[in-house]
Amino acid sequence: MKRGEVRWYKFQSPDKKRPVLILTRDSVLEYLGETTIAPITSTIRDIPSEIILTSNDGMPKDCAINFDHIQTVSKTKIGSLITTLPKNKLIQVRNAILFSLDL
Repeated sequence: MKRGEVRWYKFQSPDKKRPVLILTRDSVLEYLGETTIAPITSTIRDIPSEIILTSNDGMPKDCAINFDHIQTVSKTKIGSLITTLPKNKLIQVRNAILFSLDL
């Protein structure tokens, strides 16, 4: 597991398995039982706190990473790898996080 990976995650009922983006820095991931993630949704609102992903990014369908719902979750519920975001997308991620947290 590494920062920038999109992986499956099983949210608590009644929600479902959905993709999430790993945000925790690589240097501490092996030492922690949790990781910080941003959920990915098929609801695209086209706001600055979202990053849109498409099949060009390795996603099965168009979706958006939602940085207004960043959370820390147990690594045991993190599933298989879907794709890894390229550096240019991670720059967009940084900007969306700064916007969503008003930093």
